[in-house]
Amino acid sequence: MDAIIFLVQGSAPEPYRVTFTKTKNNLNAFCTCPAGDKGQYCKHRFAILSGSTASIVSENQDKVALVLSWLPGSDVEKALEEVAEAEQECDLAKKRLTLAKKKVPKAMRL
Repeated sequence: MDAIIFLVQGSAPEPYRVTFTKTKNNLNAFCTCPAGDKGQYCKHRFAILSGSTASIVSENQDKVALVLSWLPGSDVEKALEEVAEAEQECDLAKKRLTLAKKKVPKAMRL
């Protein structure tokens, strides 16, 4: 099993520990932030999985590329693809809603 641990500065004074492990095609990610401890969405893990090193305070920022190389073929890759698709659909829905709302005042003037 391969493991990489990042120290990430979040809202707490002490940095959170974000741990990525890989066993064959299985990729796991854990974070010590409150959301991560509860197994919920954690922006620290997502940031690293998107390639961001902005909040990493440990001296191993170069290891983000290695973590990203673990994604192809993993169940996490598929889950992230679903998130990206849902975000696109949400953005389109927001745009449609904005346009629809603009039509209401115009219709009221008739």
